[in-house]
Amino acid sequence: MQLKKIIKEIDKNGERYLLLPLYTMIVVTISMEVVRRSLLSYSSIWAEEVARYAFIYVAWIGSSLAIKERAHIRIDLILSYLSNRNRILLFIFGDIFTIILAVLAFYWSMESVITSIHYGSVTHGLRISQAFFLAAVPLGFAMMVVRLVQSIQRDWNDLKAGRPVFEGNKLFD
Repeated sequence: MQLKKIIKEIDKNGERYLLLPLYTMIVVTISMEVVRRSLLSYSSIWAEEVARYAFIYVAWIGSSLAIKERAHIRIDLILSYLSNRNRILLFIFGDIFTIILAVLAFYWSMESVITSIHYGSVTHGLRISQAFFLAAVPLGFAMMVVRLVQSIQRDWNDLKAGRPVFEGNKLFD
């Protein structure tokens, strides 16, 4: 496969490739722990930690996917009263504002990762560096910024071409 094809595939489905193994890990770990508790009257501390930290990664990676698909919850009553041009401009304004917040949050969330690395903190059950799990937050915000920039580019191109704005896929019709 060419590098361009690989990059295109990662851009198209990257979050899904990350989410599937994490979801699987959560389901398998929790199922295994339920069986262990029910049949063996035994539970482990590491299983709860694995599921919890995988879920944290799922939430942050899912936020990036939701931005890409424009699937975040929003009240779009006002959008129906706006022209396509004004809708696009409103989406671009919202994305720019979100980028500012995401960059600030990325900056501040890196502080906890750096502190964890500096002091060598580890998780209680797994005895793995806490920084690995704390990195989910800045990673999520970094991925969100990339998707927001792509969203602004898509909206700007739609505005210039006179195409209708991409409003995302509806959850319910």
